[in-house]
Amino acid sequence: MFLGSYEHTIDEKGRLAIPARFRADLAGGMVVTRGFDRCLLIFPLPYWNDLTRRVSALSLVDEDARMLRRLLFASASEQEMDRQGRILLPQNLREAGGLTDQVLLVGLDAFIEVWAPERWREVQQRLESQGPHFDEQMRKLGI
Repeated sequence: MFLGSYEHTIDEKGRLAIPARFRADLAGGMVVTRGFDRCLLIFPLPYWNDLTRRVSALSLVDEDARMLRRLLFASASEQEMDRQGRILLPQNLREAGGLTDQVLLVGLDAFIEVWAPERWREVQQRLESQGPHFDEQMRKLGI
């Protein structure tokens, strides 16, 4: 389970240190790909494999399904951590996420998002402004 947010840096070779708390759940490998809001997504390999089965089951004639495949698979990169717990973020993914040297890793239960700090601040502001909307969603869940 991935919880919390952590500030890290990308080194000059494009390597990102994975937070120590996240490493055990990623020890079997992971896939990094583009996210939906100009962030990157890191999926543990078992979750990725399940996701790919579900996405691949979508109809080829459905345009939205084709676009989802392109988003997830076209720039996906399978990664393993080195001895220091780092992974290589390919240049195309760093550019897609607008990532430079400072990043925020955000645990979202089954996967991780990687954000440029200024984009994450924008997301945080949107979250704060949508409080009543989330109250309604929690009520629908019976919480």
